[in-house]
Amino acid sequence: MKEKKIHDFPLLFNKMKKRGLSPVIATVLLVLLVLAIAAIIFLWFRGLIQENNTKFGRNVGLVCNDVLFTANLNNGILYISNDGNVPIFDFNLKLSKPGSHITESLKERFSSPPLTSDSALTPGSAYSNNIGSLLNDFTEITLMPVLLGSTDSGEKTFACDEQYGYEIQI
Repeated sequence: MKEKKIHDFPLLFNKMKKRGLSPVIATVLLVLLVLAIAAIIFLWFRGLIQENNTKFGRNVGLVCNDVLFTANLNNGILYISNDGNVPIFDFNLKLSKPGSHITESLKERFSSPPLTSDSALTPGSAYSNNIGSLLNDFTEITLMPVLLGSTDSGEKTFACDEQYGYEIQI
């Protein structure tokens, strides 16, 4: 067997006939890689920056502390009273049963409730609706207020967290 010498390596590589990527394909791949990285960074920053939603000159999330309401369930009729100074635009209903729950808007759940987009549950006012259809399927209802705040692009709703909600056992 013939021994290979160090200076014979260039000849070995030529015999393999390896070819690299063409410059056009390499450029296209590089541009696609840069665009993918730019899209990832853009989406990440967009998730960090939220539009400023205010009510009464404060962040609407902080106004949730000032919301005060009571709710009762009597013979399938839900009664809600706004006892605070903050108008409540809507309520999210967290409907719970053992092992699962769903969250819906009060306005969306009932086709024609007294609450409309033009009129919120103003301070001192009350709301009632027959929710008897929910009583068979669920064991607990949590009412969470939804407020209407102001943004640079108009009005936008803000759902307060569950800690500001009111639980009703069925």
